[in-house]
Amino acid sequence: MEDAWDIAWLLIQLWISVVVFLIMLPAMCGASLGVTEIYIKVLVKTLEWATLRIQRGQRDQLRVQAQFSNGIIQKEDGSMEEEIGELRRCWPRSVAGGEFALCDAFYFCRKGIESIVEDEVTQRFTSEELASWNLLTRTNNNFHYISVRVTIIWGLGLIVRYCILAPLRITLALIGLSWLVIGTTLVGLLPRSSGKNWLSDLIHLTCYRICARGLSATVRYHNKENRPKKGGICVANHTSPIDVVILANDGCYAMVGQVHGGLMGVIQRSMLRSCPHIWFERSEMKDRHAVANRLKAHIADKTKQPILIFPEGTCINNTSVMMFKKGSFEIGGTIHPVAIKYDPQFGDAFWNSGKYNMVSYLLRMMTSWAIVCNVWYLPPMTRQEGEDAVHFANRVKSAIARQGGLVDLSWDGGLKREKVKETLKEEQQKMYSSMVVG
Repeated sequence: MEDAWDIAWLLIQLWISVVVFLIMLPAMCGASLGVTEIYIKVLVKTLEWATLRIQRGQRDQLRVQAQFSNGIIQKEDGSMEEEIGELRRCWPRSVAGGEFALCDAFYFCRKGIESIVEDEVTQRFTSEELASWNLLTRTNNNFHYISVRVTIIWGLGLIVRYCILAPLRITLALIGLSWLVIGTTLVGLLPRSSGKNWLSDLIHLTCYRICARGLSATVRYHNKENRPKKGGICVANHTSPIDVVILANDGCYAMVGQVHGGLMGVIQRSMLRSCPHIWFERSEMKDRHAVANRLKAHIADKTKQPILIFPEGTCINNTSVMMFKKGSFEIGGTIHPVAIKYDPQFGDAFWNSGKYNMVSYLLRMMTSWAIVCNVWYLPPMTRQEGEDAVHFANRVKSAIARQGGLVDLSWDGGLKREKVKETLKEEQQKMYSSMVVG
């Protein structure tokens, strides 16, 4: 019995040594031993081999093709005026520009059917489909039943992900969060000074780096010369709660969000003691002027870290960028756009909050192969003379979509939980009315 306890204690010591000396300490220093890079290369080769085996097994079947939509229908990209004009040209009786034609109804009928069958909004709140199986069970196609060899590899991968990677990642996440709470609480006891700010930044940076290693995150940062500066506002597209970890792994930010209770509340309060993050009460979040005033006061102080904001207000599935709320662009200051694009081959980073709670989502992340993504820092942008906040927000959104290879959509991400606003319906009615009435 004593021998068993000795072996168990030896294994625990070995586990702690691996976590601390081979992963945690290099992560805190911003260094890497190259283990993750080798792991990703081996994983890519394994997935390529699995794809070839699957394609061989599907030789007599239709191959699954990569697509951003489900491909049920083919939509026209023209404007309302162009499409109605095309219908009128095919109409047997010529119609003057300022008249109503019965054939105009076909345009609205077709658009309605398109939206019912395949709209541009709801499909952005479901996981994007993959061209081939990534040896995870999170796919709509049962690829693992095609080949015995692939099934064996899938079984081995299941053991590796749940028995080795998951415990290791959970250990690192607990260490990172514990160090964040303890470190920021202790720093918060110090008087305000440049030394306190330096220690706060160091603790935040090291904690987020540990948490990033806990996700086996491989992040490629591009154009680092454009990293957000103090006194500015960093805006980025939003796919997942771990977007914060991905960005804070390369720099310090002041977070903006609603006050929470429970464990999240403990973390928020400890972070606030050492760094001027901006947490709002629920009642304040509804007061736009109160929010704007606090944000303006923050960016007016050029010694404070840049504010990190996700203007979409909800998570989108890594294929698109949806409407940016104008509030972040009304307060002035310099906007630093950032584009984030995850590689779905290694794991689905999208958080479908309607399907998974936070714990279930984090468990999925901890049992994925890895988190691989690219981050592009875009040149800073400012509001042009005569430009309103809405057009400025759309200009920033278009730049992020272009850089990240994402679809630029004008729809409000709030449609994930709400009905279509009457103003959007009235906008379509006004467009058609201007065509008929002139």
